[in-house]
Amino acid sequence: MKKKIVIVGGGSCALFLACQLDTKKYEVSIYEKNKTLGRKFLVAGGGGLNLTHSESSYNFIKKYSPHSFFKNSFSKFSNKNFINWLHKIGIETYVGSSGRVFPNKEKKPIDILNILINIIQQKKINIFKKHEWIGFDLTQSLLFKNHKNTFTVKSDYFIYCMGGATWRVTGSDGSWLKKFENIGIPTFPFEASNCAFKINWPTELINRIEGKALKNCSFKVGKISQLGEVVLTRFGIEGGGIYPLSGSIRKQIKAYKKAELIIDFKPNLSEDVLFKKLTTIKKTKNYSQQVLTLLNLNPTQLSLLKYYTSKEVFIMPNLLVKAIKNFKLELKETGPIDEAISSVGGIDLKILTPHFELKSFSNHFVIGEMLNYDAPTGGYLLQSCYTMSSYLSNYLNSQ
Repeated sequence: MKKKIVIVGGGSCALFLACQLDTKKYEVSIYEKNKTLGRKFLVAGGGGLNLTHSESSYNFIKKYSPHSFFKNSFSKFSNKNFINWLHKIGIETYVGSSGRVFPNKEKKPIDILNILINIIQQKKINIFKKHEWIGFDLTQSLLFKNHKNTFTVKSDYFIYCMGGATWRVTGSDGSWLKKFENIGIPTFPFEASNCAFKINWPTELINRIEGKALKNCSFKVGKISQLGEVVLTRFGIEGGGIYPLSGSIRKQIKAYKKAELIIDFKPNLSEDVLFKKLTTIKKTKNYSQQVLTLLNLNPTQLSLLKYYTSKEVFIMPNLLVKAIKNFKLELKETGPIDEAISSVGGIDLKILTPHFELKSFSNHFVIGEMLNYDAPTGGYLLQSCYTMSSYLSNYLNSQ
């Protein structure tokens, strides 16, 4: 008789896992509280489905915090393995100019999702939609409810794939956290990551900068820096240039009630080069316009520099150069967690075995964003889902 595996949740981790479990060996069932699978998967692909990144494994693993818990599984199921697996199931990919990996342009996120669901259906995996997990019974079996009643589900293995606490509209609300706390599983509260950060902009500056982008800049918090682009909003600042700094920003805000963001508006030019350009300014012409033109700044950068530096600094080339290379803004808090791309918090990594099994609850496994780790955007989040689900499926298939 086949042993049973119950997967709780129907997001990316659950889909990748179900596709790879050996259904000749196991009877597999997915329990999803929504009426469809993969809702967050579709939302994540709204701006182009970034599957993974093409960089080297050495650099890739360093993007995770902490990366030590992920090192062993990633060594066996890396970004290259993910790309090969995608090709094997009929999802061709290409590498974008930033090194990010996308499905070929003719395939939309819904097409990718349908390929995964089709594989699951061909494997005759049971899918129970609109079945919400409500907790544990006294025997560590699971309690579910649907539109009709509440019932207990028993299984040889339980695997939890319920995601973090962002994008509640997709069902990923983190409400499961309390259920684990109630049975003594150590957890951390959820916090926003890859999110917006609040800046108390002066009222007179907001209308000039709101919705404007800072492109090709370097952003630094503490010792961590990132090249990229951000958008200035009425709330503060957001975008790919600042998302990878989320962990450092949160730490500073916790310690000091604020974080210092240092922007280099011209990271490809040295102070000496900028200074020489400024020494050619002619006093008979509009000074600000010459600065804008000579240094190839945009009006938003100029507005920030003029507002946050004194007139004496702005008209002195050596001081202005230092302001351009070390422009400082104060970040006060994270944006709302429900608007964040991802979250940190959840199950404490220390209480897991190397195969993501709860040490105090044998045959209960947790993978994905339910775990307390952090990763930037750029394909690293989805890669972590593939890596953990592949590593766990490989382990269970070998039992």
